[in-house]
Amino acid sequence: MFTGIVTAMGKVAEVQPLGATPAHGLRLHLQTPAGYLDDVALGDSIALNGACMTAVEIDAPAARFAIDISAESLARTAGLDRPGPVNLEKALRAHDRLGGHIVSGHVDGVGVVTHFAPVGESWELRIRAPRELGRYLAYKGSITVNGVSLTVNSVADRAEGCEFSINLIPHTVQNTALHVLAPGVSVNLEIDLIARYVERMLTAPAAPAQEAIKSVA
Repeated sequence: MFTGIVTAMGKVAEVQPLGATPAHGLRLHLQTPAGYLDDVALGDSIALNGACMTAVEIDAPAARFAIDISAESLARTAGLDRPGPVNLEKALRAHDRLGGHIVSGHVDGVGVVTHFAPVGESWELRIRAPRELGRYLAYKGSITVNGVSLTVNSVADRAEGCEFSINLIPHTVQNTALHVLAPGVSVNLEIDLIARYVERMLTAPAAPAQEAIKSVA
């Protein structure tokens, strides 16, 4: 579990294939800031651009670690198949502050940046999400973009997808890898976890009365 509050900017420094066919995944070697891995153990979860991954190698003195990403995960995420900057977040501890919102680290879909430009002291980011994710996006609701917890400022349903707008303050632009975004770049999206459960409760068929009584008993 995560919060969408980025704890460091890292870099995919090296990409190694785990096999010779497209059915095989990749091993990513990542560089982090000094000291970032001091409290990380082998097998710990770290989110990379919003995707929950497992540390399979750790070299804390060199501030490097490695993860294995399957072909399935590569097909459902963006930006994790090549060297470049990534947002990092360590898994949430029970006593930590929930600074953003509840984030699972499971990417729901890939969006495309349609606009990224300064507005006053801030930046406006517009993203076109897949149409099937549009029903989960709401004005002033939460969305995770490349692992960053953000607030939706507007939503527009269009034939080609659902375009939503976000305002990024200078701190967010300077301290996350979102500053490298540009129109046409793909991003990982995770919808608000609560929205999933609300939809399920509203659309799931009701259990027969006798069944419901048994389950309570």
